Amino acid sequence: MRVGVYPGTFDPITRGHTDIVARSLHLFDHLIVAVAPNPRKEPLLSMADRVELAKIATKEFSHVEVEAFDGLLVEYVRKRGAHAIIRGLRALSDFEHEFQMALLNRKIDAQLETVFLMPSEEYSYLTSSIVKELAMFGGPLEEFVIPEVAEKLRECYRRPQS
Repeated sequence: MRVGVYPGTFDPITRGHTDIVARSLHLFDHLIVAVAPNPRKEPLLSMADRVELAKIATKEFSHVEVEAFDGLLVEYVRKRGAHAIIRGLRALSDFEHEFQMALLNRKIDAQLETVFLMPSEEYSYLTSSIVKELAMFGGPLEEFVIPEVAEKLRECYRRPQS
């Protein structure tokens, strides 16, 4: 069985992320969506919320599991018996960082591959940061995230009435 790991902070998970999940399942028999902390960012949503929302967002896909992980990605991938890391590339600006990370991971484990997937054009501009900013200003969210994520974001940005 070919197993892939799709790591990310998923703060929050978007329709672009689930598009990558769907594309990954054309290549892998089983996919692990690995929700990770990001030491360079302060997430809006708790780890528990990010995992729960990712489970809801991917429930329509068989052969997908979601779990939190912490530590070195290469070690996590080895521990889970996976064959590759899946990374989404929206634009050329994503490539340089992702390419460096893929080469570093290969240096640590020469057997580990990274698979780059592009989302559908309709999601090529979509980022979690854009979705959070849209939520902050009360914008429409359902085109970009599932309803449960939209509601959670609205809760986070709800301001007390004066």
